[in-house]
Amino acid sequence: MTDLSARVLPPPPLMIGDVVVDPPILQAPMAGFTNAAFRQIVREFGGSGLQATEMVNARGFVWLDEHEAEHPDRLWGVAEEPRPLAVQIWDNQPETMAKVGRRLVEDYRVSVVDINFGCPVRQVTEKAHSGSYLLREPNRMYQIIEQLVAACAPTPVTAKIRLGCTRDKINCNEVARVVEDAGAAALTVHGRTAQDFFKGSADWERISEIKSHLRDIPLIGNGDLDSAEKVVEAFRRYDVDGVMIARACLGRPWLFAQAAAALRGEAVPSDPTLTEQRDCMLHHFRLVVDRFGEDKGTLLMRKYACCYAHGKRGARHFRTHVAKVSTAAEFYAVVEEYFPVD
Repeated sequence: MTDLSARVLPPPPLMIGDVVVDPPILQAPMAGFTNAAFRQIVREFGGSGLQATEMVNARGFVWLDEHEAEHPDRLWGVAEEPRPLAVQIWDNQPETMAKVGRRLVEDYRVSVVDINFGCPVRQVTEKAHSGSYLLREPNRMYQIIEQLVAACAPTPVTAKIRLGCTRDKINCNEVARVVEDAGAAALTVHGRTAQDFFKGSADWERISEIKSHLRDIPLIGNGDLDSAEKVVEAFRRYDVDGVMIARACLGRPWLFAQAAAALRGEAVPSDPTLTEQRDCMLHHFRLVVDRFGEDKGTLLMRKYACCYAHGKRGARHFRTHVAKVSTAAEFYAVVEEYFPVD
């Protein structure tokens, strides 16, 4: 492993093909959460060098396209958003992935097309033989990446993986070589196996070891980064070119700005006051309702509201009530009465 004890911060910008990611802090694609409203909130705070959509089912995209239906909700906002922006897709058929990748490049002008080889959810793995299931089939991974790279050129293609399917079958080093040999422009590694889901701690030593198995492409580490201090530690201690923040940002979209300041050697901004956090959540709610309407928007916002309250005094009481709202009036009333205050 490279001696990183003397590594100087801030780290240089991350290059994914010709795409400049500065700062090298990426927002993870998270199903059900990282839609256009959430991405806008993160963008307003700043600090993320590359944002990503929710993962898109490539086969579902093709079906909608063939039936002249509206493209997936998960692509809401993509065409108009500031760049750089990544879209993550998943499936196990190289031809389907290539077809969708080309549409994303031609019609949506995305900056990066990312492949999900890390999702551990049973509906994706055991039922669809996709996501982290494909870690047991490196040859199939190679075919998917190779065809997608050819279809998307010159737009870079990246891959996100886990350490392996199970703790006794960790094959991330082998998979990393396959990813690079197939033509991917970067590799993101979540430091758990699919078997772990999100239990235990991410193994950053294992992530760091992968770097020696790559020749030229950057390595991005992911897992348990829930503070600016941990982001700084990741760059100081481990051989990574970038980091990806996931679940910790869902109720704290200002985390990226805090991490970016820390990497620049500046004072880390304090968390917003509870009143400011409440106002941020209400802004988020209005963005969702503007897109999906009051009924669907209110239902979608329940889970976000729980994230904003997480870890605060009275959060459980707030969650109990906000989980039952179905109208905007009910949402505002519950926030007014139960959201934690300063």
